[in-house]
Amino acid sequence: MGTEYGTLRADQVRQFLDHGYLVVKGCVERDLAQRWTDRAWQRLGYDAQDPTSWEKDIVWMYPESRLPVQQVSPRAWQAICAVVGGEDRVEDRVLAVEGHFSTINSFQWSDAFIVNLHRGADTPWQAPSARSGGWHKDGAFFRHFLTSREQALLTVLLWSDVAHQGGGTFIATDSVGHMARFLADHPEGVAPADIPCQAIVEQCSEFVEITGDTGDFIILHPFMLHASSQNVLGIPRFMSNPPIVLKEPLQLNRPDPADFSLLERATLHQLGVERLDFRPTAPYEAFWSEVDPGA
Repeated sequence: MGTEYGTLRADQVRQFLDHGYLVVKGCVERDLAQRWTDRAWQRLGYDAQDPTSWEKDIVWMYPESRLPVQQVSPRAWQAICAVVGGEDRVEDRVLAVEGHFSTINSFQWSDAFIVNLHRGADTPWQAPSARSGGWHKDGAFFRHFLTSREQALLTVLLWSDVAHQGGGTFIATDSVGHMARFLADHPEGVAPADIPCQAIVEQCSEFVEITGDTGDFIILHPFMLHASSQNVLGIPRFMSNPPIVLKEPLQLNRPDPADFSLLERATLHQLGVERLDFRPTAPYEAFWSEVDPGA
C-alpha cells in the first residue's frame, strides 16, 4: 500500500483512510523557523521574553515572506501530491480571496502565522470534546459540496514545538465521515454559515490534540472539524495552515479505481462505498479572483 501513493508509508495511508489525517515529520529546518518567528515578534511589536507585552492571547498574522514548498520541504510537497493524486491536479494559479487582504498559492508556504500566546491560560485545562467549543470546517470563501476543490486539503504546519496543553489544534477525527454524509445529502451545496458544525461534532467520539515538533506537517481531510485550544503553558505556539486548491473537483466515480487519489479514496471509504456518482445540482461557487502574477 505504501508504494501505491508515492513516498507515503503504509501506516500513513491507513491513518488517512481511517482517521482523516497523517503526519510528515521534520518538514521545516529550525533555522528558517527561527528566522521567521523572530521576525514575527518584530512585526507583532511584542517582546518574546516579556509576556506582559503580549497584548492579545491569539493572533492571526498576514504573510510577509513566502517560499516554494518544494524548496522548503520536498518531502512535504511529495506527500501533498501523493494525497491529491499528483502535482498536475494542484491549482497553479494565485487566487485572491474576496474581502480579504490575502492570496492562496498552493505551491508556497508563508509566515501567515496563527500565534497562540496564552489563550485560555487563566482557566483550567479542558481536553478536546464536543463541549470544547469553537468547532468549525475551514473554507469561508466557497459554497461547500462533497466534491469541492477549493480547499482540497486542510494542513497544519508547526513553526514551533507544541507540547500537551500548549495550544495544539483540536481535531475530531470521526467528523470526516459525518461531514461526508451530510454533504452527500446536499447536492445543492451548503453555504459556509449553514454547515451545522456543532451538531456534527456532537455525533463524534474520537478527539485528538495535535502536538509535535518544529517542522512537523499534518495533512488533514478537508472535512475535518477542528478548533483552537487553550495554551495553559503560556509557551508561544506558532503554526500556519496553508490550504491546497485543486484544478478540478474531486471525482468519486472514476472508471478505473487505480485513478482515485488517496483523498478521493478516503472520502469514499468514509461513506462506506467503492464509488459514488455524485452530481451537484447547483454550480460550484467560489468567492475569489485570479491574481495577475505581474502585478
